[in-house]
Amino acid sequence: MVELAARAILTETEHGTVLLDEHTGRYWMTNGTGATVLRSFAAGGTVLEAAAALCASNTGVNMDDAERDVTALFEQLRRGGLVLP
Repeated sequence: MVELAARAILTETEHGTVLLDEHTGRYWMTNGTGATVLRSFAAGGTVLEAAAALCASNTGVNMDDAERDVTALFEQLRRGGLVLP
């Protein structure tokens, strides 16, 4: 289960989401694909569940590629302190 850190604020935008780190003021803008993953994380989903959601929302994305991409995003967010494993 992945959880957004308390300092992370997720906001929907017209084209995706913005994830704000309240402690540093840094933010990450995502497109619709990233938004799907972040919504899954915000709901307490796992990396595999986020990858499955990505596959369901994008025709042509296979599970192996989705899992690799979601894992990479998760690792970036974890290093930044924005998600908790």
